[in-house]
Amino acid sequence: MEAANADSVRFAVLGPVRAWRGQQELDLGSPQQRVVLAALLLRLGRPVTLGELIDAVWGEDPPKGAVAVVRTYVSRLRKVLEPRRGAGESARLLVSTADGYLADLPVEALDFGVFEQRAAEAKRLRAEGRIAPAAQLLHAALDGWEGVPLAGLPGPLAESGRARLTEVRLTALENRLDLDLRLGRHHDVVAELAALTGEHPLRERPCRLLMLALYRSGRQAEALAAYRQARSTLVAELGVEPGTALRTLQDRILAADPGLDLPQDTGTKPAPAPVTPAPARELARPAQLPADLPTFIGRSPELEQLRGLLPGEGELPQTVVINAIAGMAGVGKTALAVHWAHEIAHRFPDGQLYINLRGFDPAGATVPPEEAVRTFLDALGVPAQSIPAGLDAQTGMYRSLLAERRVLIVLDNARDTAQVRPLLPGSPGCMAVVTSRNWLTGLVANDGAHPLTLKPLTAEEAYGFLARRLGEARLAAEPGACEEIIASCGRLPLALAIVAARAAAHPDFPLSAVAEELADSHDSLDAFTGGDLSTDVRAIFSWSHHALSAPAARLFRLLGLHAGAHISVPAAAALGGLTARQTRTLLGELTHAHLLLEHLPGRYVLHDLLRVYAGEQVLEEETESERNQAVERLLSWYVHTADATYAFLAPNRRRAPMLSLPPHCRPLEFATYDQALEWCDGERANLVAAVHQAASAGRPGLAWRLTASLWGFFYLRSHVHDWLDTARTALDAVRAAQDTLGQAWAHGDVSAALAMVHRYEEAIDHVRHAMVLHRDRGDLQGRALCLGNLGNLYLQTGRLDRSVEYSRRSLMVDRYLKSTWGEGIVLLNLGDAYQRLGRFDDAMAHLEEAMTVLRTIGNRWVEGITLDTLGTIHHRLGHQDDAIKHYYQAIEAHRDVGNRWGEGHTLGHLGDVHHEWGEPESARTSWRRALTIFEESDHPDATRMRERLRALDGAATGPGAG
Repeated sequence: MEAANADSVRFAVLGPVRAWRGQQELDLGSPQQRVVLAALLLRLGRPVTLGELIDAVWGEDPPKGAVAVVRTYVSRLRKVLEPRRGAGESARLLVSTADGYLADLPVEALDFGVFEQRAAEAKRLRAEGRIAPAAQLLHAALDGWEGVPLAGLPGPLAESGRARLTEVRLTALENRLDLDLRLGRHHDVVAELAALTGEHPLRERPCRLLMLALYRSGRQAEALAAYRQARSTLVAELGVEPGTALRTLQDRILAADPGLDLPQDTGTKPAPAPVTPAPARELARPAQLPADLPTFIGRSPELEQLRGLLPGEGELPQTVVINAIAGMAGVGKTALAVHWAHEIAHRFPDGQLYINLRGFDPAGATVPPEEAVRTFLDALGVPAQSIPAGLDAQTGMYRSLLAERRVLIVLDNARDTAQVRPLLPGSPGCMAVVTSRNWLTGLVANDGAHPLTLKPLTAEEAYGFLARRLGEARLAAEPGACEEIIASCGRLPLALAIVAARAAAHPDFPLSAVAEELADSHDSLDAFTGGDLSTDVRAIFSWSHHALSAPAARLFRLLGLHAGAHISVPAAAALGGLTARQTRTLLGELTHAHLLLEHLPGRYVLHDLLRVYAGEQVLEEETESERNQAVERLLSWYVHTADATYAFLAPNRRRAPMLSLPPHCRPLEFATYDQALEWCDGERANLVAAVHQAASAGRPGLAWRLTASLWGFFYLRSHVHDWLDTARTALDAVRAAQDTLGQAWAHGDVSAALAMVHRYEEAIDHVRHAMVLHRDRGDLQGRALCLGNLGNLYLQTGRLDRSVEYSRRSLMVDRYLKSTWGEGIVLLNLGDAYQRLGRFDDAMAHLEEAMTVLRTIGNRWVEGITLDTLGTIHHRLGHQDDAIKHYYQAIEAHRDVGNRWGEGHTLGHLGDVHHEWGEPESARTSWRRALTIFEESDHPDATRMRERLRALDGAATGPGAG
């Protein structure tokens, strides 16, 4: 890469992690310090939390004081990369965010960024049929690699990053070799392909390309020998035959198919020299597939049917392909879908999306389409603030992002067609795989889905299933007992897995004893021969359940009361009224018994059927009082722990009054802002589910308090859809209970969420309801909050006189109550309203007063907005130096709290000042930086910045320029 100028900094990760300023290489410090830099570079322009940086360096065993060490690493890196940072230098490469840092630099300053640009442009050229320039770009892209990526770095990030980047390089190399073949360079690539297949013998695409290159070079026998070698390796290593594309190519070579000869039109027509594309914000490349089961076996006919849906290797599907895998619970639908998805993942280079739609969740927590679409948009890198309101708009954005891309979408455990249809892609090149217990006839009839009904394993497959887990010798020693076990389990994979786990845990037990135990336990096992497989599974669950210790069995039953998608150790402890240590032991017992899955460290999930069974058992074996107490402990734990985060995420803001804690409920405490935010991020889905559970379980007081305690989190992270959903749920609950205190708070939360999506008139209506309720209750502080909110809402709608009126009334009450949070924000709103009215003296006075209050309470977030407004006033008054000073101070404050939108707006204002005062290059620099920030989240102001830059460029080249 060429440096843009002598002072520019460029970075490399496609080899050792290095950096240069101009031609001088910089000393980046220790390997651990380089890991921190690598983590920021690999997420270029996106925040990396302190927790993620700690994981990157040390994994699950960080040292004491890891946060301080990471901050020290960043400080040292800044001294090397930004030597004039302390002298007022405006450019910042490593920017502080609310909970970590981000690398703020152009894409072309990073070798991997340049690689991705060239690879993306090559993909576009190939789609246009311009093969030669596409191949030239891929050659250039691959030339930028200097060996093993992230070479010499220790830690989890380096290990996973090397694997990911290596896979990216291999895919690009395969694409380049494919293009070279299309250009008739078969003689040139044979040696390279032979080496590649030797290094990666399990990858079928290099073998296919090698066979084709050899055949076109007149070496038919060697091409067939390459196939035999690949087949031998796949059978020996994985126990599978080569894929359809490889087998078909062998047949065509044997038949000397003329279609294999080099096409006359190779796309080598003259084309303009490739130009490195301008920096653009690429979509994320998700890789969400769950891990493939190493013990997966059988399903050969089903896999062949699935493979037949795809075109030949390297060819683009011309229509949207939808596959619907249906079958009863526990029959292995997910295992088959995930296994096949891993097999074909390389065919979808733009990523793989996966979601469990929980269509048959016993708690009724089915994932609605709008939540699923938002989850996918988040995985594709769309900021939460940019996701539109309404399912139709969200679906439109989702399908637009998938257009002209190749993404594999796995929709697991769907309930019906209506849940699935908004998640289907709308253009060729993508594939959707859907699993469900129901026949999804609507997808087949109206969407062209290819149905596949999954049945229990054959007897042979069931035998192989057990052999993979227990060993061939053990089964061969007792063939009769093995047959009895298979028959008892109805050849159902889930049932076989539970029995195999039991047998594997006791290798000294004869299989006949296992078979006899299945037949004799609790009489319910008689159903295994009756053909009702749902009863069969319940019987096996019963057997596993009663084999647990009494405390573990009780906790298992209580887990049936939890409505969330997963549960953490502290939450499970609250549910059971246990200590964390006791809970870990019991969760470990449940995991070993295959009744629970630890899908992330410290987070556990129940399979759908196990959740049903646990729910049945808790009703049968726990009294109503015990069930109610468990739910009360769990929901109270969520409420009080969320309240503990509030002090960090919304300091000095009024907190909701808490109810007393039930016995044996121990909410978490937090020592830092980062810990509080990390907990909210990890528990987000459970917190939303808890609000709904509290509302449906007749606990409206917990529902509205939990939503109120999440105000700071929802606001900071812009999870407006979750916010509006939970706030409305809480409001409905407190209305039904005639809880006026809860109604007052819930109306306020609904209003805040509506304001985030610019539905100001509805927001005003809810604030007015809240104000009446606070007045009737004699709650002066609540009324002050409502007055301030009305002032802000009228400010946003341009009704400035009314904004001033309500803000002044709020200010008087806030000062009377000594509410510094409210006072600082109201003073800012008054200053902003006055400056829009042209009353600059009044505006300056109120904003300066706001600065005093905000700095006293440490509200750096609002301080940045206030500084920006002061800069605007000085700009309007013609005070250039003062305007620029305040804008720079505002930018620093925005960066301190990670307010990227605020930073972009202030950069735009800064450019306006420079442009007005005849400094076009300074204006261009500020506007370009603002545009980069706005493009990160598809902010509407990106259009305005582009127009300003175009106008500036036009003025520079127009008549009389120069």
